[in-house]
This record gives sequence, structure tokens and C-alpha cells, in this order.
Amino acid sequence: MSSSSQPQVYLTHEGTELILNYGPKTHVAPSSRVLVVGGGVTGFTTAWALLDAGYAVTVVSEKWASLEDRITSQIAGALWEWPPAVCGKHTNLISLDNSKRWCMTTYRGLDKLMHTLPAQEHGVRMRMANFFFEQSIHKMSGQLEKMNEIAAVHDIQGFKHDPTLVKTHAVNQDAGVVDSYRHLAPVIDTDQYMGWLRSTVVAKGGKLITARINGDLLQQEDRLLAKYGAQAIVNATGLGAYETAADHSVVPLRGALVRVINDGKQFPIVKEALCVSHDDTHGAEAEDIVFIVPRNDRTLILGGLVQPHVHTLDLTIDSPEIIRMRDRCNKFVPGLENAELDPVPFVQGLRPFRDTNVRVDREQRLKADGTHSRIIHSYGQGGSGFTLSYVAIVPSF
Repeated sequence: MSSSSQPQVYLTHEGTELILNYGPKTHVAPSSRVLVVGGGVTGFTTAWALLDAGYAVTVVSEKWASLEDRITSQIAGALWEWPPAVCGKHTNLISLDNSKRWCMTTYRGLDKLMHTLPAQEHGVRMRMANFFFEQSIHKMSGQLEKMNEIAAVHDIQGFKHDPTLVKTHAVNQDAGVVDSYRHLAPVIDTDQYMGWLRSTVVAKGGKLITARINGDLLQQEDRLLAKYGAQAIVNATGLGAYETAADHSVVPLRGALVRVINDGKQFPIVKEALCVSHDDTHGAEAEDIVFIVPRNDRTLILGGLVQPHVHTLDLTIDSPEIIRMRDRCNKFVPGLENAELDPVPFVQGLRPFRDTNVRVDREQRLKADGTHSRIIHSYGQGGSGFTLSYVAIVPSF
């Protein structure tokens, strides 16, 4: 046993909650190894927690975060939200109940990270998030319930219900919004954070292997455990769980973002997130979401596209639905139509959604020999991957 003399960030768990800590940490030689399949935000956060809990960890992924070929976690909107999210589809009561607990674990962790290390290192910033509505929120039972839940959580900072936010942010009067509330929320620069997360895992001794694992993990569990010298497997494959968990309730939610330069030259700098959720009274297929979020100190992302069961990534910045999406954002904030495109002007991806609920549990099926599996699943977070990333699965081991 040896003690590191250098302060560091590390995770501990209390019950089902991950706690971020800062300072010297005593390291214990790991006695067992866990194989994590999946190199997105869920896989890497899980690997980090396992390493700090004293396990050796191997992460296997076909692709890793990079600026040349972004993975799904990098394309995410990455604005922390109280469930259900603006661009999410989770309505299952069990899923929402779990997500409301998990999201606060993430909120506290990211808030502490931001106050512990410079944002330039990890890309996490606390920003005011504003949510707008086309009618009084008191007439919208679902949104009113969500707002009251947020107001009741002490750890969510800066909450205020204030219809005058519409004027404060110079929202176009033709946008038709009349009510609003706000609160502080973590906003993640996904390129920066995924790079930092990977470096953190490697620095703690995590082993990364670039490979694709095809097929149902249960059917090859013993072979995988032997190959990687592991005693357990975490399945964090996102949309790939359709295959790796034989879970045919996993479906894609196609999304896309337009990226513009937010330097104040073409329009006033946007420093706070501005969002409009889908209004069910418009019909299930209505395109009415507005998602305007400062990604970092220079890039503003414009979103609001949710297309369930679409598996292709064939959109372009000139696709009709992308033109309409940007037009909604342009009309919401006067001057935004003059924005200069970012060097990477357009990204798209498939959010891993599950028809029933987010899955964080042990494999329930028995292996071919009738014994219990040592696979733990963590997938189906939909558009809330970062919001739910601090799920503590360590006690499951």
C-alpha cells in the first residue's frame, strides 16, 4: 500500500451515490479486474469510479473521442437537465424516479469539479439555464410539476420563476413565449471533457483497448472474462446494447447540432442557455424545440431535433429539418441569423434510447450452463447521458 503525495480528484460511493473528492488518496493494489465495454461518457465515468474503488479496469471500445471523428458523447447537447430533458423522451415513471436521483449525483459532482479544477482542464462550467413556455406554466401540469420539483431541491442553485426573463434575454416577441424559469446548471464542453475523462482513467491505471465486440455479451461472457483477465463486465455500449444485451427495446433518437461562433461580433454574446421544450398540445411530431447553449467561451450550439427510430446519419446542414431547426433558434434570439459558422459547423448522432426505462442493473438471464451472469448493464440514457453519468454501479460488485 502506498500513498500519493499529489492532490487529485477521486470518486467514492455512499450507498448509491458517487461523491467527488479532492486531495491525497491512498492507493490499494487492485485484487480483481473489470472489463468495461464502451468508451463514451458512461463507460469512462464507470471506469473512473471502479478504479477509485480499487478495481483494475480494462476499457474496450471500437472508437474513442477525437476531434477528427466525434463519437456520440461528443455530439451531445450536454446541458444538465432535471428529467425529462428538453431533447429527451423518457416518460416512464420508474425511469424518471431513478433519473431524478441520478441526475443530482451528477449535478453535485460536476459542480464540485468546476470549483476544484480550472474549467480549461475539464470543460465543465456552471451557467444559467433558462426555460421558456408558450403559455403560463400554471396551465401546463407536467411542466409545472417539473418546475416545482426543481424549486424544492436545495442543491439546484439559482432557481427563479420569472416571466420577465423573456424580456431580459431579448427573446423575439414573435416567438410566442410568455412564461419562464431559470436555474444554474452544468454545461459540458464535450470535446474537452471526454479528453479529460480519458486522461483521468489512464492516469489512474486504466487500460484502453481499441476493438469491437460483436454479439450478445452473455453468449461469450466466459470467453471475454478469460481473454481480458476480468472477473466482471460492464456493458456501456449505448445504442449497441440492441446487440450486446440482446435488448430490442433500444432505439435511436437522431439528433443534430449547428455550431456557430459566439464571440460578440455578429450578435450579442449568448452567455446563458435558452431552451423551449416540446409542447404536447402541438402534436407528437411537431418541430417546436429550441435549444441554444454556449458550449464554451467561443462556440454556441443550436439544436432541437429529436427523430425517434431513425438509424441513418445522412443529414447535412442544408437538410430541410436542419434549416427549420436553425430558423427556430434564429427567430428566438434576434441577430442570431447573422452568426458565423464554427469551423465544425454541423454534427449529428444517435442518442441511445430505451422504450421502457434507463437500464442500470445486473444481467437477469442465466448463462447456458445455468449459472448467474457477472454482467452489469448501464445504457439507454437517451439524450441525458451526461446528466446521468454519475450513476454509482460500484456497489453492484
